[in-house]
This record gives sequence, structure tokens and C-alpha cells, in this order.
Amino acid sequence: MSGAAAGAATADGTAPGDGTVGLSVVIPAYNEEDRLGPSLDAVTAYLRAHEDRFGPWEVVVADDGSTDGTAALVTARRDPRVRLVAGERNRGKGHALRQGVAASRGRRVLLTDADLAAPIEELERLDEAIGGRGAAAIGSRSVPGAAIGHHQHRARELLGQAGNLLIRRIAVPGIRDTQCGFKLFDGERARAAFAAARLNGWGIDVEVLRHFHRAGWPVAEVPVRWSHQPGSKVGPLAYGRVLAELVLLRARSVRGADVLAAILFLLMSVALYSGRLFDPAHRYLPDSMQDQNQWEWFFAVTADNVAHLRNPFFTDLQNFPDGVNLMANTAMLGLSVPFVPLTLAFGPAVSLSVCMAVGLAATAAAWYWLIVRRVTAHRGAAVVGAALAAFAPPMVSHANAHPNFVVLFMIPLIIDRALRLCTGARVRRDGIVLGLMTAYQVFLGEEPLLLAALGMTLFAASYGAARPDVARTAWRPLLTGLLYAVAVCLPLVAYPLAWQFTGPQSYGSVLHGDDSGNSPLALVSFAERSLMWGDERRANALAANPTEQNAFYGWPLVLVAFAITVRLWRRPLVKALAVTAVGAALLSLGPKVRLPMTDTVYPGPWALFAHLPLFESVIESRVAMICAPALGMLLALALARLSATTRIGPLYGGLLAVSLALLPLVPAPLKAVDRAPVPAFLTEGMWKPYVHDGESLVPVPLPDPGAAEALHWQTAARLGFKLPGGYFNGPYGPDRVGIYGAVPRWTSTMLRDVRYSGVVPPIDADRRRQAREDFAYWHAGALVLAPQPHDDRLRRVVTQLVGHEGKWTGGVWVWDLHEGR
Repeated sequence: MSGAAAGAATADGTAPGDGTVGLSVVIPAYNEEDRLGPSLDAVTAYLRAHEDRFGPWEVVVADDGSTDGTAALVTARRDPRVRLVAGERNRGKGHALRQGVAASRGRRVLLTDADLAAPIEELERLDEAIGGRGAAAIGSRSVPGAAIGHHQHRARELLGQAGNLLIRRIAVPGIRDTQCGFKLFDGERARAAFAAARLNGWGIDVEVLRHFHRAGWPVAEVPVRWSHQPGSKVGPLAYGRVLAELVLLRARSVRGADVLAAILFLLMSVALYSGRLFDPAHRYLPDSMQDQNQWEWFFAVTADNVAHLRNPFFTDLQNFPDGVNLMANTAMLGLSVPFVPLTLAFGPAVSLSVCMAVGLAATAAAWYWLIVRRVTAHRGAAVVGAALAAFAPPMVSHANAHPNFVVLFMIPLIIDRALRLCTGARVRRDGIVLGLMTAYQVFLGEEPLLLAALGMTLFAASYGAARPDVARTAWRPLLTGLLYAVAVCLPLVAYPLAWQFTGPQSYGSVLHGDDSGNSPLALVSFAERSLMWGDERRANALAANPTEQNAFYGWPLVLVAFAITVRLWRRPLVKALAVTAVGAALLSLGPKVRLPMTDTVYPGPWALFAHLPLFESVIESRVAMICAPALGMLLALALARLSATTRIGPLYGGLLAVSLALLPLVPAPLKAVDRAPVPAFLTEGMWKPYVHDGESLVPVPLPDPGAAEALHWQTAARLGFKLPGGYFNGPYGPDRVGIYGAVPRWTSTMLRDVRYSGVVPPIDADRRRQAREDFAYWHAGALVLAPQPHDDRLRRVVTQLVGHEGKWTGGVWVWDLHEGR
């Protein structure tokens, strides 16, 4: 505040807020010489006529460094109740309001714009709404009963509506119009809120209302008459500045501990992926087997489809000529599409690496947010719980190969939105948002969504049993909100799902047999990537492969979780989390459970679901992944409880137990090796003379789920040629049962057998005829053999099948199938 302003504030001996002034009207002004005079006349005339209602009054004009006659116009008035607070230079509406409110003395403070877009007579409505003890009543153009005289330009109205929607979402929930300049506040609360404000621009309205919201001071939104006035200072750039101020406001509200938690999760993810992250094009995660090749291919093909405006749900670049149904293959369009610019600029290896590293950190941050919001506000406890939820051994196992089981940041958001429905506060809105979130998750991964729904059902049933009073209150709004969610989600995913289940190369289900469940020992053993107690031999004996170690929580964590459950059993949340974890663990044992070290087999609880649609394709051992967030929340509750104790013994004993339980779960970085270079024949375009339009390049042997390096060849060649065979899910037989890879043909099966066994079968006329039919089916232009085990035998077989020697060029053997045609 300037010296002149300070003097004006105390000229009559009264102090701000001493109660001698009933109403202060604060008017921010910048170069308002033409409009301010009539407005001051209208305001002062109204206040004189209604002194019996509002009592002693004052008008404070906060001049924001005007360069015209605005200040002189105010000081020339002879009424001492009209005062000037002058700024030395133009700093923005927010700064002017902060100065004006600080200089005010009224028990109530009215803010109004210099143009009186809302007539001063509307003060009566605000006064009635604020009542005797209200905190604030704000004029609104967006609630029923509001009347707009002269509208703004349509573009400005749309920008304003979009801005208010954003403001409600990120700053002030529940208020439809924060930017109407006509607001009545309790004086002391207004001075406190404006003193705490830091924004100098138009965003101060939001900042002050957010202060009221966080303080729990009620704000009434009141319909008013409003008319757009010529000469408005709100230009097109003002909307951008307000958006920038909202971002700044949001950033300032983030707690330092939350930022540190996010940084910690990112560092943990970088450490886990350190072997590949810094050179993804030349490094490979061997425990992914062929999945890294497959997922890079998914990202590359999605980018190619988007760049050329092709169908994103299908391609014939792999499994030519039949093609691949990308919706039926979890291509993660929800990420591979947004990552298209990065993929096109730097390649699919970089995109996949960034996606998985950042996505894993984002997932941990999302669990942290949910735990702080719903479980405990203790930041340290939430960090530990979220770290377990995102970096538990099953997640580390899938981090080798399956981004759809690593990038799960939507799952905590979906859980939170479902919990909001139970309150019944904004059922329609939350149901719509839940539907949008669910639709997006469909394009990130349907199986994690199904597992999340299963976990949420277990939790809801157990919590409802523990708190039947809550269940009776919550079921109706929850059901209503879910119906809204279905109504929103289904239209968005109906066509993609129809393509997935009935489109080209769709299939019914992928059968994994009865032995895809966890062994009971897997639940209490240590994972292969455990930094301190990893046992590769034992882990591989208890899991299908290194990417499917879906349990391995370790016996110390199981014991600690049991102790937490017993100690905190009275809490309904603990009961529900414990039942959810135990239920998921039991279901993960599969439809048949073999007792360890015996031949005794019992029916497993998964048998109830094994033949249901969708569930029949689930690898049931993955159900144990539900345990990770449940156990993380139990740990967070226990640590928060420990932090509140003043007894040294229980505090350090509890922390020691939790530490000992978590140490075996700390993962070592994922194994990474140098990637085999792609032959120059492919990277330098030497293949082009051999493969004509409509033809394919046939690697020897054909790519399959066990050897899919040819997919990397294809992406390195910028998808310039098509491949028969491949690594994907597709249909087999009249029942269209899902299988991994292409439908076997005689030639592809024979070449694969030679590659693995080294045994060359006799090649006769019938086999050469069958090979010619297979080549014709694949529209083969050339056969390509790269150096590999038993390549001499493969070369001999191909030469006999084709009838002529191949040519060594660009680091590969090539047989041109156009020769002799």
C-alpha cells in the first residue's frame, strides 16, 4: 500500500475492521476515467438511500496505476466516505483488490467492477443470502434465476464457460461462476483471505474463494442481473493469463512432501529400468523374452496407422495376409496413440521405455494420492504403502514385459471415483466421470480393469459386512452412479469392443489350462529380482516364466500383515483390506490347488469363475496382484498408527518389523543386455528390390512367440515390408479359440523344428509342393535367413525347398522367389 493510501485509511481515527463502518464497497479501477464517475454516482446514491439497512458506509477505489484522470476524478469528490487507494504502477486487478480490501474498514466488504455490469441494486440479493453470520455471497451468471441483459461475444462466453469448468475441477468445486465481479464478504474474513492471496491478476477471485473453501467458510452463489458493458478490460489474452495463474495457484497448493514423494517414485522407476532406459534402442530386457519386440511393434504400428489415417484397430503388417486384430491384442491405444509424436520422432524403443518408466512412477503417485485421500494423511506412511502397491514383486516381474500391468495410474482414480458415488453427493457427475475413466482404462488394458473390478467387489462386500449401516446408505447412490457410468462408457467403447470380439482375426478366449494358478509356496517365497534374497531357480520353479511371478510377497510381509490385521481388527477398513488380500490370494491359486510336495489336488475357488465369459481368458495367478495395494494400505495404516505413539518400544519394534518385511521385496534393477544388431539388408533398404507391392518378406524361420526378432527388423525398417507369422493372439480352428502366434502351416512348423533341433527332414516333391503353396499363401517375395543356431541346416533346407542357392548380402542369406517364375 502506498503512503497516501495508508493515510487515507486512518484519516478519521478508525482502524480497519473496528465495526464503525457497516459496509465497504471496493472498486478496482485502471484507466476508468470515462466510466467510473457515473458508477460512483449510482453507488453512493444507493447507499445513502439505504443507510437504514447497511449502516455507515464507505467506497474505496483501488486505482491500479492509471495513467488517465481516474485518480483525480476520485479525489475531486467532496464526500469523505469515497476514498482512493493509489498504486504506483499497473500490477493487475488482483493487486488492486488486495490493496483496496486491506484499506477497507467495514463489517462487510462488497466488491464490484467499475462498469457496474451487475447493478448496485443486486446488493440486496447478496445481503439476504449472506444472512446474519454468513461468510460470503457471490453474484453468479450461471445459476438458475440469473438474468443476462447484454451478452458478451459468443467466443468470450464459451471461453468463460470453459474456464469456469476448469476452475470447478481444479480449484473451487461446486461454484459455477467465480469471475463475476460482484461479491459480498464478511469483512474480517475478506481481509484475511486477500492478505493471504498472492496472485496479481484476474485469478485472485479463484484464489480468495479457494481460501474460503479450504477454511470451511460457507459461500452462497446468488443469481444476479448482469449486462456486458462496452470498454471491458478483459481482452482475449486475459483468459490465457487466468489459466497460467490457475496453474500457479495449483502448484503453490502442492505440499513439498507430495513433490518429494513423486520424485522418489520416479527415481525408483529409473533405478529399476536403468539397464535399458538410457539406451533403449540398443538394450534389451532378456526376461521379457519376446515381449519387448512385440510391444515396440505395437507402438510403431499404432504410430504408422495414426500418421497415415488408417484403422487403429487392425493391421496386416504382421501375420500377413490375415492380419492382426489390435483391439484383441492389448495394443494400449490409450498410451500408444498419445505417444505417436514421440514414436515418430525417436522410435518405438524410446517410446516404450519412457512409457513404462514414467507410467510406473505415475502409478505409484496415483496410489499415494489415493492413500493420502482415503486411508491416512500421514505422508511417510502413504509413501511406503504406495511403493509397495506399485513396486511389489508381481509389478516388478511384469515391468520386464507388460506395460498394461505396469501403467495402472487410472485404477486408483477409478477406485476413488467409485467411493465418491457412495456418498451420494454428486451422483450424476461422478457417475459420468467414472464412465469416462473406465472407457479410457479399456484402451489401457481390459484385464487389469477386470482384476480391479474383482478387487473392488471383494472390498465392497467385506466392508459392507463390517459396516451394514454404511452399506444400506451407500448402495442406492452407488448403483445409480454405476448406471450413469455404464451409459457413458458403453457408447465410447461399443465399436472398439465389437471389433475386438467380432471383427477380423477376433477370437473367443485364450485357454491357459488348469495349471496357471499360483502355488501356495509362491505367495510366501521371494521373487527372482529380490535384491537381497532373490533365488532365480526357485522362483522359476514356482512361476510360468520371469514375467509371470505374480505373487512372491515373502513370508515376513505375510506375518507382518497378519499382525497388523489382528492389532487393528476393530477398524472396518482393516477388515475389508485383509479380506480383500486373502480372497485375492486364494482365488489366485486357480481352479485346482496342489498341496506343496504332494500329489494331492483340491478344487480351487477360481473354479467358480473359470468358465465365465472374460474370466476364462484370465491367467488366474495374476489375481494375486490385487494383494499389492491392499497390503500397501494395511502397512500405511500401521505406520500412521506407529507415528502417533509415544512409547519407544512399540514404535521401534513396529518400524523394525515393517523394515524386515519390506527389505526382501526391494528389487534389483531389471536385467538388460546388448541388443543384437539388425542386419544391414534391412536397415539400409537392400530388401526393397526383392519385395514388390502386395508381397511379404519371409524370415527363416517365421517369427513366433518364441522368436520374434523379425518384428524388431520390421520396426527398424520403418514398417516398410509385411511379415507372415508373428507374435500376437489370433483365432484357431472353427471354434476360433485364441492361440499365440499364427495358425501353423507345414513350412513354418518344419522350419521352426529345424531351427531348434538341427534335424533336417528329407525334402521330396510333396514337401516342395507344400512349400510352394505356403509361399503363395504368404505372397512371399523373398526368404531371409540371418545368422542363428543351426543356420547351416536351415540354409540347406530352404535351398532344397526353393530349388536354387541363396545370395549372401547385407549380412543375411536371401532367396529371391521371383527367380524361375
